[in-house]
Amino acid sequence: MNSDLQGKFPRDTDDTDTDAEMEGLLCSPSGSLSNSPLPLIAVTTPIQPDGKIRKRDQSYYFEDGSCVLLVEDTLFNVHRSILSKDSSSFSAMFSLPQGDNEVEGRSDDNPIILTGDTADEFRHFLWALYALPPELSVVTSPSGDLSHLIDIARVSNKYSLKSLETWALDAIQDYVNRKPSPIITSMLLPQTFAFNSPEATISPTQAEIADQLTRLIRLAQLCSHDRLLATMIALLRQLMTSSVQYAYLAMKLADELDLRTLRGAAYLEVMQKAVVVKKVRVDVLKPPNAPNAVPGDATGLPDQHHAEEGTIDDEGRLIITRAQQLRLLAGYYRLTSTWDKLRLTPLHFEHSHSCGATWHQQGCTQSWLEFWKEKTRSDSVMNLGLADVLGRLKLVQKDYDRWGSATYMHHDCRMNAKKAIGDVIKRVEDALPDYFAEPGGFEDD
Repeated sequence: MNSDLQGKFPRDTDDTDTDAEMEGLLCSPSGSLSNSPLPLIAVTTPIQPDGKIRKRDQSYYFEDGSCVLLVEDTLFNVHRSILSKDSSSFSAMFSLPQGDNEVEGRSDDNPIILTGDTADEFRHFLWALYALPPELSVVTSPSGDLSHLIDIARVSNKYSLKSLETWALDAIQDYVNRKPSPIITSMLLPQTFAFNSPEATISPTQAEIADQLTRLIRLAQLCSHDRLLATMIALLRQLMTSSVQYAYLAMKLADELDLRTLRGAAYLEVMQKAVVVKKVRVDVLKPPNAPNAVPGDATGLPDQHHAEEGTIDDEGRLIITRAQQLRLLAGYYRLTSTWDKLRLTPLHFEHSHSCGATWHQQGCTQSWLEFWKEKTRSDSVMNLGLADVLGRLKLVQKDYDRWGSATYMHHDCRMNAKKAIGDVIKRVEDALPDYFAEPGGFEDD
């Protein structure tokens, strides 16, 4: 914002700052949303009865403001007409009758207190409300800050400024889809660690990416922005194939937000990639000299209970919750049971009319049964994991495509059999989230 929008404040009688110092403080530029951080200097008000010191925001405490808001320990003095735009929640708040009570928001001593936001988040929201068109265009440029857009969209959603929320979400969508996409580029950075190493930890860059993914997926669902949600889920599904910890993040978000399109794939990825162990409970009754005790551990337990969920322990195992472990075990049992049924019972397909009208149908059926029996027991299929039903079916599908012309199968029957394989793959993929439901929550349990 321009310096002429800065608030000006009276000096205390015992203030010893020089005029030059005060001029520099009051007239310092506020900084662009996409450039340097906002100024850290703030004018403080006297200590309140609760013992807390409140400070006036350097950028959004306007001299002619008509509404004082308190976010954390920061006072904002802005204009009610600005906050009331777009039939926002603030508009309804300001229209409520006050009775004989002193009107909130008229002074620093009696501000409207807002909770659930940080001062930085609310400052970014106010920036979007007051920014001029040229300034708004900067935030969607390559130098824009994605985290600021996330703050604007979330706070706008909270206070029902639908137009601003939609603008911010569309700007995020454009940012993510930019070619080359900044977020995709950072996601695909080479891995700098091995998960089977005891020292394996997620690098700061990857931690930031995981946090950004989490914020974006939560925001997209909160705001019911289907395009952004689908985009972010696709990105996370792409990323989780390269890292078990991203697969864990996908599994955690799928459970938290009930994302069916993500849950099955995430649980399957974790099951195939990691040795998992649930986070143990500290046993205060176990003596320090018990077997397997860790030096300095008063509980006598391995240091596993100190590890955070989603991290790798000293033995290279992924730490998960008990509920997640139960779902993985249930999924493993259900998938292996499904493969046993498929292996023993060749897929059914409809014979073509030309095949069914002749004696050739018997030979056609026998040829298909022999193919299914041979390929479902082949070394390449059996080398895959017991629960990798999709992997095994897709391998059988490839073998069928390479099978060539079967002597005793009608051409149309061959096409029907191929479709039957594709159909069962699709059914398993669609039902994958149900395989990892709680024990007892699957129709075949």
